[in-house]
Amino acid sequence: MSNTTDSARVIIFDTTLRDGEQSPGASMNLDEKLRIAQVLEELGVDVIEAGFPIASTGDFEAVREIAKIITETSVAGLARAGSKDIDRAWEALKHAVRPRIHTFISTSPLHMKYKLQMEPEAVHEAVIDSVGYARNLCDDVEWSPEDGARTEHDFLCRCVESAIKAGARTINIPDTVGYAVPEEFAALIEMVINRVPNIDQAVISVHCHNDLGLAVANSLAAVRAGARQVECTINGLGERAGNAAMEEIVMALRTRHDAMPFHTGIKTEYITKASRLVSTITGFVVQPNKAIVGANAFAHEAGIHQDGVLKHAETYEIMTPETVGLTKSILVMGKHSGRHAFKEKLKELGFELDDAAAEDAFRRFKNLADKKKEVFDEDIVTLVDDEVVRANDRIRIVSLKIICGTEAPQTAELVLEVDGEVRRTTATGDGPVDATFKAIAELFPHDANLQFYQVHAVTQGSDAQAEVTVRLEEGGKTVNGQGADTDTMVASARAYIHALNKLLIKREKTAPTALSA
Repeated sequence: MSNTTDSARVIIFDTTLRDGEQSPGASMNLDEKLRIAQVLEELGVDVIEAGFPIASTGDFEAVREIAKIITETSVAGLARAGSKDIDRAWEALKHAVRPRIHTFISTSPLHMKYKLQMEPEAVHEAVIDSVGYARNLCDDVEWSPEDGARTEHDFLCRCVESAIKAGARTINIPDTVGYAVPEEFAALIEMVINRVPNIDQAVISVHCHNDLGLAVANSLAAVRAGARQVECTINGLGERAGNAAMEEIVMALRTRHDAMPFHTGIKTEYITKASRLVSTITGFVVQPNKAIVGANAFAHEAGIHQDGVLKHAETYEIMTPETVGLTKSILVMGKHSGRHAFKEKLKELGFELDDAAAEDAFRRFKNLADKKKEVFDEDIVTLVDDEVVRANDRIRIVSLKIICGTEAPQTAELVLEVDGEVRRTTATGDGPVDATFKAIAELFPHDANLQFYQVHAVTQGSDAQAEVTVRLEEGGKTVNGQGADTDTMVASARAYIHALNKLLIKREKTAPTALSA
């Protein structure tokens, strides 16, 4: 899918599973990565960068299993400029229908001197050797000069020309530290096009970080300058301030086709589904005012805006909610709804569950319907995601009873299942949340510190489900957890336990120096 002769076609290279996962707290297990990969393929992305195979056994297995199940989209694995990295990447990718090895090395003076401690000539030789080695294994090779935006132009052009001669079919120019501004970055792409004699033999790609909030603007400027692949992530997930947000890139090109006459192969009606899934799995809540996928993206509160939208939607809506897969939340389900109606609703919302998962979801739905007068689509999405994401957790909540109020002590009676073993305890604390978290720590001892705790309502009303986000830190590693329930304390316990389960995954990963770009 990634190869095209259409000069106006922009290839979408999604790196949510690689660069996105490098965001502090965003660890995913194998099943979660497989779910995201399948949704990305359904969305129509051209290339899925599935991971960094040499980083850990978990990363290797994820890339290998994704490569086996994805049939339409190219699957890429990242590798540094060394034979061990490249061999490991190819071992993970070799079963893919459309495998791609993505190899890189730093080329800026700052990185070469202090990070690599290599002279430019040695770096140039490493470019030739690594790309050539990868091309002998895989027909589709992408090469990136890390910190490309701050690389000296003469050296950058020399390395790009050599990488193409050695067999690279895609040349990615990254703004690794998010330093560039649009005019400057566009000029860099134009310079490469004008000065590299064999540039017509490769697709130019860009990978922009968002440290100055310019990742999307820089990416679009690069497309106008001649780049035909954009590397991005769902919800803009990624290291530090994140990457260019895929949904913003795609919808900008679709909405402003008059100013940017380019197109992608993305099926935009699946954008909201992908956004929700990534948010639930990673524990990174999408901010309400986030473009395209935020809760307020299509909300109009000001009276003058509401009046205009009611008279003619285009007065204030430059795109419709339906184009990104967002439908109005309408009450159609309740406690009297049966299994068949519930399964039809799941299909309408984009879920395809096996019988066991559907039955579990239906059970939770009936419990929710007994507690809430109105059950909205958002409620169903939240409970299904909450259930499915935790299908393989080692730690599970069995029951929680809270005693709280104005008279201390606040008490939590908790029952957990840990690796199949049922454990019980009663703990007191400074408030019900503190008591609950102390009870969890008694049943599953750990050294993690609570860094962040946030509660927000999934829908309106006093009976709305609470969705809680928790961030834990242990030994310099951070993880996010999410949990939802009409009871805020139960949601808090689920979020904390979700974070602990992710911490267990994180403990298994010791990644080598990775491509920040």
